[in-house]
Amino acid sequence: MTTLLLVPGGLWEDMDAERFWHRPGVVTALQRRGLDVRTADRLHRAPSWSSEADHLAAALPDRPVTVLAGSNGCSAAVRLALARPDRVERLLLAWPATAGDDEMDARMRPALTALGATPQVADALLAGQTLRGSRDDELATLAQPVGVLAALPDNPVHQRRTVDALLRVVPGSTELPGCPEAPRPEFPPHLDRFADAVADYIRQ
Repeated sequence: MTTLLLVPGGLWEDMDAERFWHRPGVVTALQRRGLDVRTADRLHRAPSWSSEADHLAAALPDRPVTVLAGSNGCSAAVRLALARPDRVERLLLAWPATAGDDEMDARMRPALTALGATPQVADALLAGQTLRGSRDDELATLAQPVGVLAALPDNPVHQRRTVDALLRVVPGSTELPGCPEAPRPEFPPHLDRFADAVADYIRQ
């Protein structure tokens, strides 16, 4: 049975796997499709993406897994896959958060510092090319199969250009059907289609 580790989104706000994956029904829907589903909460107010990866590594079972990450959790999952390629056999990036948007970063930076981040930590968390926390030349070294799901409709936090860039930069990456982000009220009608797309991709 394939083990699937779900990594929630969020960036320093109060977001966890319960709110991101359990309440929207994603965990149950994927279990019904025969997957061994685990969830991992991210490191609370982590000072770096590398520290997030170290935290997630401690949640990995003793066998390779597929990692499904949402929104800003994609940055943590990519760092995990880069650091532990022998433990991450597939990577699914759902609704990846857009990096390098001056307007969005200008909103996020004071929000992070209001939560207690130093200016240096805020800058480090927001830095990146296609994804926060990584350079495109690092993304190009990902050896795992990578599936990418767009936010529909796209929005300033999850822009279509980020999906397009990932599909260009990551070798052999594949686009899966997009949908609204799991915590959003518009998501429930898309749950089964989302779960089918994830399960079908894993079983390829």
